[in-house]
Amino acid sequence: MELRHIRYFIATAEELSFRRAAERTNVTQPSLSEQIRQLEGEIGVRLLERDTHRVSLTAAGRNFLESSRRVLREVEDGTRIARRIA
Repeated sequence: MELRHIRYFIATAEELSFRRAAERTNVTQPSLSEQIRQLEGEIGVRLLERDTHRVSLTAAGRNFLESSRRVLREVEDGTRIARRIA
C-alpha cells in the first residue's frame, strides 16, 4: 500500500465523485479509479459502492477513511518534525 493510494481514496471518499477526486489530486479519472481498485484488491474489501451516477462508502470504507486520515496526519506530523530537527 502506498501513500498515494490512501490520498486518492480519501479524496474520492470526501468528494463522492471520481471526476472531482481526480481533479483534486491532479490525476486522470481512469488512473484514479484503477488506483482505488488496486487498493481494494490489496486489502481484500470493497471500500466504495459505484454506479453510473453516484459513489458511496461501504461500512468498511467509512472505517478505512477514518484510519486513512489518521495515517496521513501521522506521516505529515513526522515529516514536519524531521524537517524541524534537521
